[in-house]
Amino acid sequence: MPPRRVFWLVGAGLLGIALLVLGNLGGRSGSPAPEQKGEGPDLRAGPTGQMRREEEALATSLEALLAQVRGVGEVRVAVRLEGSTESDFAVNTVTGNKTTQEKDKNGGSRTITEVSDNGQVVLVRDGRGQEVPVVERERAPRVAGVLVVAEGAADPQVRVALFRAVEVALAVPPHKIIVLPRERKGEP
Repeated sequence: MPPRRVFWLVGAGLLGIALLVLGNLGGRSGSPAPEQKGEGPDLRAGPTGQMRREEEALATSLEALLAQVRGVGEVRVAVRLEGSTESDFAVNTVTGNKTTQEKDKNGGSRTITEVSDNGQVVLVRDGRGQEVPVVERERAPRVAGVLVVAEGAADPQVRVALFRAVEVALAVPPHKIIVLPRERKGEP
């Protein structure tokens, strides 16, 4: 296949993905989720809710950063993550070791060793008096893709600047970034 044809096919595929992502940005379902009464975890904010909040926070932060680039104009950013932040909690582990030696009537002997492990998550009281687990380490999720739509992206120099800024700011490989020009207000 000629390189030019491959370039157009890849470009069309990326454009299709970008349109799908943009279509999901403003979409709302028909009915709102019911209000949750009482205390306890918010079931509506399960793993996907937490991930969505992380994506939106990252996009907002990146928009503010990219708006500083000369010639960008108005900019919108969509970030998709492969998962949510993962936390490793501190665990108190108690290990027990019990060894028993037995001898039978025929002069034979055997040794039995029992090993037991018991782990319990370490909890501390927060400022409100509630017990919360102690986090040993957090791992940030990987970025699945970034879409940048900016007024100034029609200029090749601005497009390259935006592309490189996203690449460096999020440590994202180039094939996961799309920068598109935004329609200027008043244009046909």
